[in-house]
Amino acid sequence: MASAQHDHLVEAFREILKEERYSSQAEIVAALHHRGFDGINQSKVSRMLSKFGAVRARNALEEMVYCLPPELSMPSARSSVRQLVLEVEHNEVMIIIRTTPGAAQLIARLLDSVGRKEGVLGTIAGDDTIFIAPVNTATIDETLENVQRLFESV
Repeated sequence: MASAQHDHLVEAFREILKEERYSSQAEIVAALHHRGFDGINQSKVSRMLSKFGAVRARNALEEMVYCLPPELSMPSARSSVRQLVLEVEHNEVMIIIRTTPGAAQLIARLLDSVGRKEGVLGTIAGDDTIFIAPVNTATIDETLENVQRLFESV
Protein backbone atom coordinates (compact mmCIF):
# COMPACT_ATOMS: atom_id res chain seq x y z
CA MET A 1 0.00 0.00 0.00
CA ALA A 2 1.43 3.39 -0.97
CA SER A 3 2.48 5.62 1.90
CA ALA A 4 -0.10 8.35 1.23
CA GLN A 5 -2.88 5.78 0.89
CA HIS A 6 -1.70 4.08 4.08
CA ASP A 7 -1.74 7.44 5.92
CA HIS A 8 -5.31 8.06 4.73
CA LEU A 9 -6.34 4.59 5.90
CA VAL A 10 -4.78 5.18 9.34
CA GLU A 11 -6.53 8.56 9.62
CA ALA A 12 -9.90 7.05 8.62
CA PHE A 13 -9.38 4.13 11.01
CA ARG A 14 -8.66 6.51 13.92
CA GLU A 15 -11.70 8.65 13.05
CA ILE A 16 -13.93 5.57 12.99
CA LEU A 17 -12.73 4.43 16.41
CA LYS A 18 -13.14 7.93 17.86
CA GLU A 19 -16.84 7.73 16.97
CA GLU A 20 -17.12 4.95 19.60
CA ARG A 21 -20.06 3.23 17.91
CA TYR A 22 -18.63 0.11 16.27
CA SER A 23 -18.97 -3.06 18.33
CA SER A 24 -17.49 -5.57 15.88
CA GLN A 25 -14.61 -5.83 13.47
CA ALA A 26 -17.10 -6.46 10.64
CA GLU A 27 -18.74 -3.10 11.38
CA ILE A 28 -15.34 -1.39 11.19
CA VAL A 29 -14.63 -3.11 7.83
CA ALA A 30 -18.01 -1.86 6.54
CA ALA A 31 -17.30 1.67 7.76
CA LEU A 32 -13.91 1.65 6.01
CA HIS A 33 -15.53 0.32 2.80
CA HIS A 34 -18.08 3.14 3.05
CA ARG A 35 -15.14 5.59 3.16
CA GLY A 36 -13.63 4.12 0.01
CA PHE A 37 -11.18 1.54 1.39
CA ASP A 38 -12.42 -1.51 -0.52
CA GLY A 39 -9.37 -3.75 -0.09
CA ILE A 40 -9.72 -3.95 3.69
CA ASN A 41 -10.82 -7.20 5.31
CA GLN A 42 -11.48 -8.32 8.89
CA SER A 43 -7.97 -9.73 9.24
CA LYS A 44 -6.44 -6.34 8.37
CA VAL A 45 -8.77 -4.58 10.83
CA SER A 46 -7.80 -7.06 13.54
CA ARG A 47 -4.10 -6.30 12.97
CA MET A 48 -4.78 -2.55 13.03
CA LEU A 49 -6.76 -2.80 16.27
CA SER A 50 -3.85 -4.63 17.85
CA LYS A 51 -1.23 -2.25 16.43
CA PHE A 52 -3.00 0.84 17.75
CA GLY A 53 -3.83 -0.72 21.12
CA ALA A 54 -7.57 -0.40 20.59
CA VAL A 55 -9.75 -1.67 23.41
CA ARG A 56 -13.40 -2.53 23.85
CA ALA A 57 -15.09 -0.22 26.34
CA ARG A 58 -18.55 1.08 27.12
CA ASN A 59 -19.51 4.23 25.26
CA ALA A 60 -21.92 6.93 26.47
CA LEU A 61 -24.86 4.67 25.53
CA GLU A 62 -23.38 1.80 27.62
CA GLU A 63 -22.63 -0.24 24.47
CA MET A 64 -19.38 -2.22 24.23
CA VAL A 65 -17.49 -0.66 21.32
CA TYR A 66 -13.95 -0.46 19.96
CA CYS A 67 -12.08 2.72 20.84
CA LEU A 68 -8.55 4.04 20.98
CA PRO A 69 -6.92 4.41 24.37
CA PRO A 70 -5.62 7.82 25.38
CA GLU A 71 -2.11 8.42 24.09
CA LEU A 72 0.41 7.48 26.74
CA SER A 73 4.03 8.37 26.20
CA MET A 74 6.62 8.33 28.94
CA PRO A 75 7.19 12.13 29.11
CA SER A 76 3.49 12.86 29.59
CA ALA A 77 2.34 9.60 31.18
CA ARG A 78 1.81 11.08 34.64
CA SER A 79 -0.46 13.87 33.50
CA SER A 80 -2.41 11.64 31.08
CA VAL A 81 -2.74 8.69 33.45
CA ARG A 82 -3.84 10.91 36.33
CA GLN A 83 -7.09 11.66 34.49
CA LEU A 84 -7.82 7.94 34.05
CA VAL A 85 -7.36 6.91 37.69
CA LEU A 86 -10.49 7.31 39.81
CA GLU A 87 -9.50 5.66 43.10
CA VAL A 88 -6.52 3.94 44.76
CA GLU A 89 -6.95 1.96 48.00
CA HIS A 90 -5.72 -1.17 49.76
CA ASN A 91 -6.90 -3.85 52.18
CA GLU A 92 -3.58 -4.68 53.90
CA VAL A 93 -2.90 -7.41 51.30
CA MET A 94 -3.51 -5.92 47.87
CA ILE A 95 -3.80 -2.47 46.28
CA ILE A 96 -6.83 -1.81 44.11
CA ILE A 97 -7.02 0.90 41.44
CA ARG A 98 -10.32 1.83 39.84
CA THR A 99 -10.05 3.55 36.46
CA THR A 100 -12.25 4.95 33.76
CA PRO A 101 -13.67 2.20 31.51
CA GLY A 102 -11.09 0.60 29.25
CA ALA A 103 -8.06 2.20 30.95
CA ALA A 104 -7.01 -0.50 33.43
CA GLN A 105 -4.76 -2.49 31.08
CA LEU A 106 -2.87 0.63 30.00
CA ILE A 107 -2.24 1.71 33.57
CA ALA A 108 -1.28 -1.82 34.62
CA ARG A 109 1.30 -1.88 31.82
CA LEU A 110 2.79 1.34 33.23
CA LEU A 111 2.83 -0.12 36.75
CA ASP A 112 4.48 -3.32 35.53
CA SER A 113 7.18 -1.22 33.86
CA VAL A 114 8.11 0.54 37.15
CA GLY A 115 7.81 -2.72 39.05
CA ARG A 116 9.86 -3.59 42.08
CA LYS A 117 11.49 -0.17 42.53
CA GLU A 118 8.05 1.18 43.50
CA GLY A 119 7.08 -1.93 45.48
CA VAL A 120 4.92 -3.54 42.77
CA LEU A 121 5.41 -7.29 42.40
CA GLY A 122 2.80 -7.61 39.65
CA THR A 123 -0.62 -6.54 38.40
CA ILE A 124 -3.83 -8.07 37.10
CA ALA A 125 -6.06 -5.76 35.06
CA GLY A 126 -9.62 -5.99 33.90
CA ASP A 127 -11.57 -3.28 32.09
CA ASP A 128 -11.68 -0.70 34.88
CA THR A 129 -10.01 -2.36 37.89
CA ILE A 130 -6.39 -3.26 38.64
CA PHE A 131 -5.20 -5.58 41.41
CA ILE A 132 -1.62 -4.90 42.51
CA ALA A 133 0.36 -7.47 44.46
CA PRO A 134 2.93 -5.59 46.53
CA VAL A 135 6.49 -6.90 46.88
CA ASN A 136 5.97 -6.97 50.65
CA THR A 137 2.60 -6.66 52.42
CA ALA A 138 4.39 -5.31 55.52
CA THR A 139 5.26 -2.17 53.53
CA ILE A 140 1.98 -1.85 51.62
CA ASP A 141 1.42 1.71 52.89
CA GLU A 142 4.72 2.79 51.29
CA THR A 143 3.83 0.98 48.05
CA LEU A 144 0.43 2.69 48.06
CA GLU A 145 2.13 6.09 48.43
CA ASN A 146 4.54 5.26 45.57
CA VAL A 147 1.65 4.24 43.32
CA GLN A 148 -0.37 7.34 44.19
CA ARG A 149 2.67 9.53 43.51
CA LEU A 150 2.87 8.09 39.98
CA PHE A 151 -0.55 9.59 39.27
CA GLU A 152 0.08 13.05 40.70
CA SER A 153 0.43 16.02 38.40
CA VAL A 154 4.00 16.86 37.50
